[in-house]
Amino acid sequence: MASASPEPAATETGDSVKIRRLEIADRERGFLPLLSQLSSCPDLTESEFAACFANLAALGDDHVILVAEDPAAAPERRILSTGCLFVERKFLRGGGKTAKDAGCYKVILDCTPELRAYYAKCGFVEKGVQMAVYF
Repeated sequence: MASASPEPAATETGDSVKIRRLEIADRERGFLPLLSQLSSCPDLTESEFAACFANLAALGDDHVILVAEDPAAAPERRILSTGCLFVERKFLRGGGKTAKDAGCYKVILDCTPELRAYYAKCGFVEKGVQMAVYF
């Protein structure tokens, strides 16, 4: 996504999964079908996807869509998972910026019950109750 600050380097995990910012080309790499595993997601046209991408990019570094891909699956670089880094600036706890290294005091994850065990292996613990109102 477009950003006024320097682009953070993509991160390689121990199992060769690459974590990076969403790219326009990710529409063709399975991004929308991946989203539809969690919630209803329309099959956006190329121009609709580009408009949504531009709107999200305009939010800057406090709202970043990240994807994980398998570089070994070249050339299609299929998207394996996605997440959103949403920085909620607060006066509490020193107004942290981005995750532990930058002073954030917590990371919140919403997932389906079927993925609980996977995220527990990543260090997440169940805490509280998620509630939502949909319009």
